[in-house]
Formats: sequence, C-alpha cells, structure tokens
Amino acid sequence: MSWSPSSWRARPATQLPLYPDADALAAAVSCLAGAAPLASVADNRALGARIAEAAAGRAFLLQGGDCAETFAEFGADKVRTTFNLLLDMAALIAAGGQAEVITVARIAGQFAKPRSTDNETIGDVTLPAYRGDIVNGAAFDADDRAPDPLRMLEVHRQSGITVDLLRVLAAAAYADEAPRRREARRRLGLRPDPAITAGDPARCPRMFTSHEALLLHYEEPLTRWDEASESWWSLSANMVWIGERTRQLGGAHVEYARGIANPIGVKCGPSLTPDELLRLAATLDPDNKPGRLVLIGRFGAGEIARRLPALMAATKAAGLNALWTIDPMHGNTRAVAGRKTRFVDDILAETAAFFAIARAHGVHPGGLHLELTGDHVTECLGGSAPLAEADLPRRYLTHCDPRLNQAQALDVAIETARLVATDLATPRAA
Repeated sequence: MSWSPSSWRARPATQLPLYPDADALAAAVSCLAGAAPLASVADNRALGARIAEAAAGRAFLLQGGDCAETFAEFGADKVRTTFNLLLDMAALIAAGGQAEVITVARIAGQFAKPRSTDNETIGDVTLPAYRGDIVNGAAFDADDRAPDPLRMLEVHRQSGITVDLLRVLAAAAYADEAPRRREARRRLGLRPDPAITAGDPARCPRMFTSHEALLLHYEEPLTRWDEASESWWSLSANMVWIGERTRQLGGAHVEYARGIANPIGVKCGPSLTPDELLRLAATLDPDNKPGRLVLIGRFGAGEIARRLPALMAATKAAGLNALWTIDPMHGNTRAVAGRKTRFVDDILAETAAFFAIARAHGVHPGGLHLELTGDHVTECLGGSAPLAEADLPRRYLTHCDPRLNQAQALDVAIETARLVATDLATPRAA
C-alpha cells in the first residue's frame, strides 16, 4: 500500500480550517511530531480484539462522552464523572446479559467539531465558524474565531493529563466493581446475585479513548510507525472515527483512515447508499478483518426504519465482519425555544428500532454511541427525572450539541440493558 501519514494532503479536504499563518502551523505540527503518544499500540490492538468479539456477538461496545471537550471544562472531576458514568452504564448493560461490555470514551482528543457552514453571521458581522477548541474559540470576536494552530499543543497537553487520570481511575475502580454490579441489578429490578463478590485487582476495568479524526493537521504528526506490527498507528487515541460530513470516498479523511491500523468507526447517516457503504468498507478494511471497522448508524427515530435495513442487508450479504452500532443522538436534534436539543424518547425509539432491525437481519446489535456528560446539564429533554422546555436555559452549557446528563444517560443504559436481554432471548433471522 502506497501510503504515508501525509497522503491525505493530496486529496480534497472538507471541514478543515484555513490557518492564516502557515509558518505557525508548520511549527505546531513539528512540535506534535516530537510529542509523546497519547495511546499505545498494545492498547489499540487490545481494543481491536475486543471489537472483534463484539462483531462475533460476544460483546457490546459502549462509546460515550462529550460532544466536544473544551479547555474551560477540563479537570480531574470531569474526567472522573465521565469515567464513573460509563462504568455504571456498562454494568447495567452487562446485567442485561451481555457478558462483556467494552467502554470507549469520547475523551482525550474530542476537541474538534464539524460545522454545516464555514462562517457565522450575527447582524452585519461575519466570522469563521467555531470548530471546537482545538481550532478556535467560541466567543464571537475576530481574535477568538481566528484559527490558531498552537491550540493543538494545548489539546495534546490536556489529553495527556486525561489519559494519565484514566489509568489511575481504572487501577482503583476494581474496588467499586461489586457495588456497581449490585446496584445495576437493583436498578433493573433483578434479584441480588450472591456470586457478585469483591473485585479482583488483577482485572482493572479498561477505558479506551476515541475521537473523530477531523483535524488532520493534528492526526498526522501523532501517527507513528510500529516495527513489530509493520504498521502505521494513530497514537492520538485507541480508536478514531470518520464523520457523516467527511466520509467521501476520494476525500482526505478516508485517505488518512485507510492507512492506520487502529479500529476505525464510520458514521452512517441517511444519505449513505448500500453501494457507497460497501465501497467504503473495501477501502478502509480491504482484508475484512474482524475488529477493524465499526459502522455507527445515525439516522433519527423517524428515518432509521427506512434507511438502515438496506445498509444492514448489504453488509450481511457481503459477509462483512464489521460491527454495527447505533448513535441515536445526531439524527434526533431539534430546535426548541431557539436552542438545539434532543428528546430522550426519540433516543430510546431509535435505539429500540436498531435492535429490532438488526435482529430481523441476523446481525448482532453490537453497540451504543452517545453524547453525554456526568454533569447535571439541562440540554436534552425528558427522562425519568423529566426536563421540560422551561428547564433548557438553567444549565445549557454545551458550545456544540446537546448532551444527555447523568440521569438521562442511565435511563438509556437501563433501556439498552432490557433490549440486550430481549435480543439474547430471541432467535435471530438466518
């Protein structure tokens, strides 16, 4: 394969900022090329092996975290609440009967966001759109909105601290394993299991990292050659994904992703055709290797029944070893009272439809991809502690897309656990 980490530069690129200072950009990229990796090849390979188990129906992938990390919200408490929330959700899904739940956080690199337009206009002032803290600032002024490549260095610094915190949290989390599992059974209304005992220090929970490989200027210098595997690996995260807006077959993002050995996600939305999906799979995973490709549906509750069956039927007929998961967030965004929001009922409806469609096509419904936070935000509506339209302004903190709060995320995990239990008890189509 003729490929290098810079091969993407010869392809058409979308969603990349126009940096005004080429010398500053080159200097930042050079600094990153000499910077410490944020992931290891060993962990990347371990995640791929676990995703292969999920693709075979023996595990479930839980992926979640912030829409976009920010410099201002960074801190140990935030990392800890995200870590604990994902483990609590994983325990619920495991209690539904799925023996292994793989936890992958949108963390330690999820600082960039695609935009529907390149610019934003307020009154008679037009400025570059906010593309996440890795690119520019959210404040609507010329200085803040100017793309600044030095922000990539701050992202690397914060991400390195986050990765270290995750290791510390994982090393201590075995002590909470039994109480977490018992609480999960209680929440699901299951009888206590006397076999649940204290955790084993030798079996620390794993929390892998992931983000959208959107800003290729950041990804390129953190892509390293590994002699042992004779492969290029992204060491910015354990897993990266290609978004709905950047999955063009001849585009820069697909070109970058095809050359790295990490597990790769692909967002699959309403505009994707079966033929395009099969061509993407052939480009990104020519060897059809289990654990390589994660297909992340994101259709919306009103579209999934019309769009997903043809895609799933095509991958099934082609014998793809890709793992199918569902992102029930991005297709369910609405505008309410001038703010973007999502309704928990829509999220649950799309998740349930995903399980039903997968079962009908003989496919393992293998994962859930959510935007969430352990903070008590009021960005999504509904849930067991229902938030209504009047609650939206109380703690609407996101700069980008609305996130589930802790209670709402647990609501989704509880319903997913029930769907998992039903799926395991129901024969699938051949």
